[in-house]
Amino acid sequence: MLPPELPPLPALTRAEGDVIDRYLEVLDLLGRINPARGNGTYSGLRAAQALVGKAAELRDALALMHQRGESELHSGTLTRALRVLDGERRAGLVAIPPPPEP
Repeated sequence: MLPPELPPLPALTRAEGDVIDRYLEVLDLLGRINPARGNGTYSGLRAAQALVGKAAELRDALALMHQRGESELHSGTLTRALRVLDGERRAGLVAIPPPPEP
């Protein structure tokens, strides 16, 4: 049995796709750094070191959009792209986990 097919990714400019990709990479690293979810300082340290470069790549992707005259973020389209790319789960790793059930 095959897994369910994901909805199609909405049409994005290359710059929008780069912003989404870099944003998700930053989220993944922040999730690894999250002390409420982490399991060791070394993995958090490595993620924090990588975060610097990924944040610069995100900045560069946004700057490129701005330079090309793409001055607006189309939040509806970008939200759909984030959902297709598992952005909700990935963003949830940055949050503090809920308290355990009594």
